[in-house]
Amino acid sequence: MASMIPYRSMFGIRPTTSLFDALDDMMDFANAPLAKAFPIDVEDTGTGYEVKAYLTGVSKDDIDVELNEGRLSISVNVQDKEEDKDKNYLQKEFTSYSATRGVYLKDAASEGLSAKYADGVLTVTVPKIQEKSNVTKISID
Repeated sequence: MASMIPYRSMFGIRPTTSLFDALDDMMDFANAPLAKAFPIDVEDTGTGYEVKAYLTGVSKDDIDVELNEGRLSISVNVQDKEEDKDKNYLQKEFTSYSATRGVYLKDAASEGLSAKYADGVLTVTVPKIQEKSNVTKISID
């Protein structure tokens, strides 16, 4: 399998010694666009929805959450820190990136939303629209 020594050439390919190493490198390229996506869980609590986004290593200031006509969008925009620019890295895999995940919640209310970020987990609570009964019982005299 792949060597434990982190090495990438200027083309992103390390010298291969076997077919398995070459296949491992191809899988790295194939999964690269997906590498920055973050996992989410969506739970129907009966009275609303609880959406959890797992964002380890992300600052609260880098997260944007919005609800637009039932579509909940969670966006992350992480910028490379300036103090890292002058360091002499042998390998650096963390770079600036942005990612967005969205989920459609058909009966989401636009009021009473809340979001909490702790220990790398963003929890968004979205209440459901409460159906109002337009039926009025009329007594007969």
